[in-house]
This record gives sequence, structure tokens and C-alpha cells, in this order.
Amino acid sequence: MALAFDEFGRPFIILKEQEQKTRLRGLEAQKANISAGKAVARILRTSLGPKGMDKMLQSPDGDVTITNDGATILEQMDVDNQIAKLMVELSKSQDYEIGDGTTGVVVMAGALLEQAERLLERGIHPIRIAEGYEMASRIAFDHLEHIAQKFDFGAANIEPLVQTCMTTLSSKIVNRCKHSLAEIAVKAVLAVADLERKDVNLDLIKVEGKVGGKLEDTELIYGITVDKDMSHPQMPKQIEDAKIAILTCPFEPPKPKTKHKVDIDTVEKFQTLRQQEQKYFDDMVQKCKDVGATLVICQWGFDDEANHLLMHRNLPAVRWVGGVELELIAIATG
Repeated sequence: MALAFDEFGRPFIILKEQEQKTRLRGLEAQKANISAGKAVARILRTSLGPKGMDKMLQSPDGDVTITNDGATILEQMDVDNQIAKLMVELSKSQDYEIGDGTTGVVVMAGALLEQAERLLERGIHPIRIAEGYEMASRIAFDHLEHIAQKFDFGAANIEPLVQTCMTTLSSKIVNRCKHSLAEIAVKAVLAVADLERKDVNLDLIKVEGKVGGKLEDTELIYGITVDKDMSHPQMPKQIEDAKIAILTCPFEPPKPKTKHKVDIDTVEKFQTLRQQEQKYFDDMVQKCKDVGATLVICQWGFDDEANHLLMHRNLPAVRWVGGVELELIAIATG
């Protein structure tokens, strides 16, 4: 410990440890960065493979997550080191581009860093090591192209795709139902895939979870599931070959945008206002009936009078449906 003075003559203490802190350079800095990357890989190493173990993670809010998915584990880790953050971004990129292999890519990166450290200790320049890894990746890619086998698939022959999909579920908690889940996943992707363009719009696939069931109850629905009830309990629960009217406006009279006030001082005026509102509702319902709609799906709500009128005019309706669901319904129904 030493005593020093600032420019105004005020004393301050310099600790011994503070004097020893220096900026790392050269090989020491490289080893420090490699050590941070290896530490992240060491955490995920025990979660790799079919016999990999799950991790129990607890958030600051007390929520507990049990998983062996590398991207999920790293996402919930509090990482400060910049090199460790690069490993986390590597796992996220793998998850975004491929959707699998998030643990393996980090473990492999850690193994490459470990071997690079040995080469650095032998005096090999980092650029030469990077060039060697690049050359090795090209050799590995060419070898994979050589040993790869092509197979034909289609709607009538999905078993090769199911077998491929099952390999990604073997190390997950759902592996006891991996065949049925893999078959559902393959059928869902083929339903929305454009095979000529080799493009899959995953936004057209929606996963809906329900509490109280089993994994074996999972099923694929070729359509849209909207978790809403009919607006009136007496409306029919099932409609075959429905013609759907999609409304993105409220099923009610428009509200004035000005601050004018209407004074009603007689019963006749009140009855006139009620008749005008009812006429507006009648016109809206009649427009839906005229276009041949047998079901109304509305993004907004409607009051009890409109709901009662829809029930009496035999026009079932669903209200408060989200905009995303409405867009999917519009795409599915053309």
C-alpha cells in the first residue's frame, strides 16, 4: 500500500493489487481469451449427446428452467467477458440458421480453442492457425459431400425425413414420443414448404400448448386454431363449410371524434336514438348476410345488443381475435 496525492493535494491510497493490474498483451492476452471461451464450452460439454445431462437454471425472479438445449442455457447465463459473449452469439446464430446443434457448435469451438492454445505455445502465429482451420473446414466439407447420400421424399414418402427428424429429438425430454412428434413436424413443414424454391415459411406454423394433456395427445391440425368461444352461448358450436367474414373494425356505431354532446329530454327522442342504433346494427348484420357469410370473426368487440341481434339473425360470431390470427385465417381461406 502506498500514499499519493492528487493535483489538489488531497491524499489517496494505492493498493498493492491495484499496482499489479496491467494490460495483457501478446500471448497472455490470447490465453486469457481462450480460457474464457473454454469455460463456456466446459459448461455445455456435459449436456452434449444422447446421454447428456440437463441443467437446472434459476432466474433472478425465481423461475426455474430445466433444459439441455445449449441456446437456452447460454441465453439465461449472465456473461460479462466479451469472448464468452461471442460464444453465446455463436450458439444463437446456430439456433437461428439451423435450429439444432447449439450445444455441439460451442463444444467444438471450445475444442478448437484448446488446440489453438497448444499451437500458440509452440510459437505458431495466430494467422497461420486460422488459415489451417479454414483449410481443414474445406476438407471436412468436401468429405461430407462425398459420403452424403441423397434420397427422394414427398407427401407419400416421408419416412426418410421422419428418421432424420428423430435424431434431433433423441437427447430431448420428449424422446419417448419422438416418432409421433417427428412425423407431425415433417407433415407441418411439408404443408407450408415451397419445394421448388426450397423455402419454408415457418411463420405459417403455429405451436399451441394446452395444460392438462399428455405428449401423446399432440396432433396436427391443417388449419388455424383460435382459442376463443362464440360470442353468445346459444350460437352453434360447429359449422361445416363456413363462409367467413373477417372484420377489422368494431361491430358497433362509430364514435364521434368531436366533443359535441346530445341532450335527450323526452322519451320520444330516446326511442329515436335507439331505433337509429338498431338500424345501424341491422345494416351491418345484413351486409354480412348479403355476402353469404355464415360466420363472423371480428378483431374487436361488440356490445350486447349487437351480440343478441347476431344470435337472432342466425349469424354466429367470434370476437376479440388477434390480428396475427386474422391474417393467418385470411391466408388459409384465400
